Amino acid sequence: RMSVFTLSLLHFLSCYICSGIFGGRISKPHSRPYMASLQYGTDHKCGGILIRKDFVLTAAHCYVYVLVLGAHDISKKEESQQRIKVAKFIKHPNYNGGVHNDIMLLKLKNDAKLNKNVQPIELPKKEKKINANLDCLVVGWGKTGRNEPISTVLKEATEKTQFKTECDKIWKENFTAQQMICTKFKKNTGGICQGDSGGPLICKNKLQGITAFTAADQCDNPKFPHVFTKVNFFLPWIKKTMQE
Repeated sequence: RMSVFTLSLLHFLSCYICSGIFGGRISKPHSRPYMASLQYGTDHKCGGILIRKDFVLTAAHCYVYVLVLGAHDISKKEESQQRIKVAKFIKHPNYNGGVHNDIMLLKLKNDAKLNKNVQPIELPKKEKKINANLDCLVVGWGKTGRNEPISTVLKEATEKTQFKTECDKIWKENFTAQQMICTKFKKNTGGICQGDSGGPLICKNKLQGITAFTAADQCDNPKFPHVFTKVNFFLPWIKKTMQE
């Protein structure tokens, strides 16, 4: 049976198969001002999403020390970049290291300075049904193919939301429609890969998902839908946690 592979490079046991957005296109510099590069030392490990000047949303399987906001090329020290340490890692209380409840809030040590290069993205207002066949944007600095290095510049691609039945069929007990969204994609137009975890799935300009997992070592195989944590399902937890 196909194994699940979460997209954090910190799963070093599987790292010989660690493979960002493959295919896709380079983002217009600073056009995605909510994007964070989550780093361990100076190595990019995961994506993150700025949702308030003091909070970044990401996947619970991403463990990092520092994050960089306002970046386009993470191999350079751009003037627009803000490096901020994480004060507190707040994983969902029901996350147990598997694929469910794979969501975490990072409380920043210092507030981000908001400007044209660094801006939070709005959270969805409430839980709404997400229809199939919606074109959605995925963004990240992850690897550019199965055995390729990470992308130093921010990349993006378009994936389509998929019917629940398709995801159930492939992912079985690993997929729970209540708290996950899955997408289909074409090999030539590309999509997420290892190192893109924690980044956004944006549909109709609204943040709907957090990049969670693909098939192990087969991020570019269209037979296996990509899976995202459903943001609106976790809204009550997100809001409550940010108020504490």
